[in-house]
Amino acid sequence: MSEEILRLLRGLKEDIKRLNEKMDIILKGKQASRDSVSLATLGNLESDSPLDVTALLSLTDHLRKTAMVMLELEQANAEMVAERTGRRRATESDCLNQLVRMGYLQKRREGLKVFFSI
Repeated sequence: MSEEILRLLRGLKEDIKRLNEKMDIILKGKQASRDSVSLATLGNLESDSPLDVTALLSLTDHLRKTAMVMLELEQANAEMVAERTGRRRATESDCLNQLVRMGYLQKRREGLKVFFSI
């Protein structure tokens, strides 16, 4: 019986070792994501801004790219954001509207144009 327990404990030890290795990989990936956020853009973050570092990191890559441009511009329409990201205006319009629904941006209309702001 003690031999069986020792075998199970060795197996558990190996499983824990593999889990630790996987957690290290995940944590390194998160750190790389944090490092990719530009320091210049982070300088624009105010403590009461809904787009803080944690919020940025929780966004998907395509929404994060739009949010980062909005942090730089502070106020823009989809066309202005699309010029910065290199994506289509319609794509940016969709991303901006998603950020509005999530509560990160505000939206207002000026004539035919729609502007978004933090």
